[in-house]
Amino acid sequence: MDPVLALGPATKVVWPGRSAVDITTDGDLDTLRARVLDVLEGRAVDACVQPTAGRRKRLLIADMDSTIISCECLDELADFAGVKAQVSEITERAMRGELEFEGALRERVAMLKGLDLSALQECYDARVRLNPGARTLVRTMAGHGARCLLVSGGFSFFTGRVRDAAGFHEDRANGLIDDGSRLTGAVTDPILGREAKLASLRGEAARLSIDLSETVAIGDGANDLAMIEAAGLGVAYRAKPVVAARAQARIDHSDLTALLYFQGYSDADFVTD
Repeated sequence: MDPVLALGPATKVVWPGRSAVDITTDGDLDTLRARVLDVLEGRAVDACVQPTAGRRKRLLIADMDSTIISCECLDELADFAGVKAQVSEITERAMRGELEFEGALRERVAMLKGLDLSALQECYDARVRLNPGARTLVRTMAGHGARCLLVSGGFSFFTGRVRDAAGFHEDRANGLIDDGSRLTGAVTDPILGREAKLASLRGEAARLSIDLSETVAIGDGANDLAMIEAAGLGVAYRAKPVVAARAQARIDHSDLTALLYFQGYSDADFVTD
């Protein structure tokens, strides 16, 4: 018997796949989480430890770049402008929480000044791909009545397309300003960052008349941390250390369908068309 199964009578363990384990308990969460992390140390397994009640969430708030999609759109746009190395270095520091997000975003967008608007569609077509399991995650939750919202510190040009590709109900993001043919190097105000993501979570939950315990938020960077900590289930997806250390659950090995398993969905529940 796997040692993680011997966690006591108040705990239920389900292995929906080789790389994900879903653990529910009526006991002490902090103690059990610490024990599970210890048992799984060094193993390519993602675990979620949560209360037995209230696992199925009614609102999904998801970051886009490096969470729902596999790239950072701003970094890829910078490649078309010939400044990817400089922009990527700032992106990495901002995602680790070393730089203030709003200022870092303005600095990076300024480097795109003069980029032809055609580069945005070229970038989307050539570089933007949904991460494995993203479409199934969103369409399954939506198909079972959950509201699905894509909230990004990136740009609406990309979020609108990713929204449709993955099946989100709505997207919110920043806007790139152009002169009709080229980017001006400026971004619309106010900038959607960490606090705006948190406000989206709270505001949408209030609009739906649901408690925050009925929400799930997922992201990878420091500007996702506030919504991750406030949600009923906050998940770090292949995240920076500052986020991984403070999220309730982590997905480091599985694809995004692990988030469905963590809510009690089975393969038979998945919407895959």
